[in-house]
Amino acid sequence: MRPSRIASGLISLVLSAALAGCGFFESEEREPWRAQAEAACYARNMVKLSPLIQKANAIEGKGICGIDRPLKVKALEDGTISLGSRSLVLSCPMTAALERWVAQVVMPAALARYGLPVVEIKNFGTYNCRSRNNIAGARLSEHAFANAFDFAGIVLSNGYTVTVKKGWYGNATDRAFLREVTRGACGAFTTVLGPGADRSHDDLLHLDLARHNN
Repeated sequence: MRPSRIASGLISLVLSAALAGCGFFESEEREPWRAQAEAACYARNMVKLSPLIQKANAIEGKGICGIDRPLKVKALEDGTISLGSRSLVLSCPMTAALERWVAQVVMPAALARYGLPVVEIKNFGTYNCRSRNNIAGARLSEHAFANAFDFAGIVLSNGYTVTVKKGWYGNATDRAFLREVTRGACGAFTTVLGPGADRSHDDLLHLDLARHNN
């Protein structure tokens, strides 16, 4: 009697877990605010399209990963600041926030600290269908919706490069510059994570537009 009851209990647990799993995937959906934010960004012309910033096809990743109306961004609006050797996939709101941060914070800080303009923003990527910090079972990262940008550093017009990895504890000018742009990022983005947050952010600034407490 006892073994049979134990077996019966185990079967019930397995069936319950399976049913719960089925229900979870059936009800899983991308949060409505994401499409609403995209629509508002385009309606307000918050990003100026150009050969360097172009609309791309919708991306459907695993589960709820993806983005309805992505942009492929090669450089910022006026084309003077490259984002690297390949186009990055970003949401319209994230592109607008990045442009605003660079124009109002990063460029002025570089001119004040180094006397030179920024010609490239170094990065570790944007869209990636993964969980936060790549931890199994964790909530999806904003990277899974092209709503995040990993800032790695800058390149100045004379070729001088400032990276979070080396500059955060580097010379006085680099340290001051990186801390200034980090503080300034808090006005453009809803999430700013960098050195000191955890080991995953020791060499970058993670910037995103997540809606917290939703």
